[in-house]
Amino acid sequence: MKKTFIISFLVIATAFNFTACKSDVKKEESTTEDSIVSEKSEAAFVVANAKNEINFTAYKTSAKVPVGGQFNKVDVISGGEGNSIKEAINNTQFSIPVSSIFTKDTSRDYKIKKFFFGIMADTQLLSGKLMITDDVNGIAEIKMNGISEKVPFTYTIVDKTFNMQASMDVNNWNASAALESLNKICYDLHKGDDGVSKTWSDVALNITSTF
Repeated sequence: MKKTFIISFLVIATAFNFTACKSDVKKEESTTEDSIVSEKSEAAFVVANAKNEINFTAYKTSAKVPVGGQFNKVDVISGGEGNSIKEAINNTQFSIPVSSIFTKDTSRDYKIKKFFFGIMADTQLLSGKLMITDDVNGIAEIKMNGISEKVPFTYTIVDKTFNMQASMDVNNWNASAALESLNKICYDLHKGDDGVSKTWSDVALNITSTF
């Protein structure tokens, strides 16, 4: 049965340069949803029960000014349980509702959904799978805009905390048109001291799960 939890990716991501499009609208406090587990698991580690933080950093202007954001919800499609943290993370399949993006600015969130994801294929969800390859590396398969790509990540496990970091380029998902659309609507907000408006295609990811 599908379980809801707050983790990953990505990326992903994918997420991305959206946070750079800030407005003067009153900011809101984060409304990160609590994990919902529909049935009790007997596994020692369950991703859906962990405290999960999905943070990303996007960039704007020629000076590459960083701006942060997050996704508030991820649904587990399969996996996400194990007798160790590594086993629980490995082979977890997930989907991320685009509607759960949160940048503390409602106007910016709207622009991301409408002018970035809104012109892509399969606009409602991002999806993927996490795979651990060794004691420090892994691969995330991320599907966005109807395209699946692999994103390498590094990770650590300290006590009961799993932390993964990665970098992704949304242009690898043929998202250049979506990126241009977002930059156009945020043109003045992405303009630096040099007078150039720029939205970068790369995004840094930092995801933590504490079991």
